[in-house]
Amino acid sequence: MYKGKVILIKNREGRIAVRFGSHVSIQEGYLGAAKQANALNASAFQYFPKNPRSLSVKEYNQEDAIQCQTFCVQNELLSIAHTPYPTTLTPTDEKKKQMVIASLLNDLEIAELCGSLGVVVHFGKQVFRSDQLASYRLMIEVLNEVLGRWEGKCKILIENLAGKPGTMGTTFEELVRIRELSDYADKIGFCFDTCHAFASGLWDGDNWEVLYEKGVELGYINYLEAVHLNNSKYESGSGKDRHANIFGPGHISENQFEELLGSELFSEIPFILETPKEHVPHKKEIQQLKEKWGS
Repeated sequence: MYKGKVILIKNREGRIAVRFGSHVSIQEGYLGAAKQANALNASAFQYFPKNPRSLSVKEYNQEDAIQCQTFCVQNELLSIAHTPYPTTLTPTDEKKKQMVIASLLNDLEIAELCGSLGVVVHFGKQVFRSDQLASYRLMIEVLNEVLGRWEGKCKILIENLAGKPGTMGTTFEELVRIRELSDYADKIGFCFDTCHAFASGLWDGDNWEVLYEKGVELGYINYLEAVHLNNSKYESGSGKDRHANIFGPGHISENQFEELLGSELFSEIPFILETPKEHVPHKKEIQQLKEKWGS
């Protein structure tokens, strides 16, 4: 069992200093998304910069994006964007590769104008059975092609995957090594998904202190820009990416979340809910988080 050496970062009132928010819609535009987050009493939010089911390059309203950034500054909101579902860092053919590169550059451009910290993209998948290292090389190639053409401050934030233990994209070592081998490491950060980590067995609920210290030692924690805060419907090591609400029947306990939330260096990092809204509306869940652990 956990024996408690992780330092809790607290504010003047003695509460854990964490920024909570959720994924919001851009149906009313980028400014509308920021206003929606503000109405949820969130201090952070995530959004899709365009149609989440398409890699098409979006012609967007730049003024709307700039107004989003201004509103966020005025209301002390942090934001991150999430790439559309078809985005992959291991495209299987040249046509798909060029579509992914163009789409990622489009996402970065939009997120930059919105004032976002970065654009979340999932780690690549194993696509070459005969050469296991080829998929890693392809990831680095795609990242280099995108970031070699990107001159903004907004970063690509690589997210850990939820596969079975041993699946590609489930370890700190892989994430850190991909960043190090890129020609543009300074333009890459990380997004840690708690459900993915639990599903893959990276975090089993009771090993947070060891995992956190490993993340610091490897250089993962120093480049962590955001957390997807999700419970899991299945046990650790299941390989199943099924999100559950934080306070509910999920397999990650409140005490286990508290160990994670209070970790050193996590102050001011956005913690974004991607939990089922049908069971607990995000406004209520954000309030629950703030009452339990919030600033």
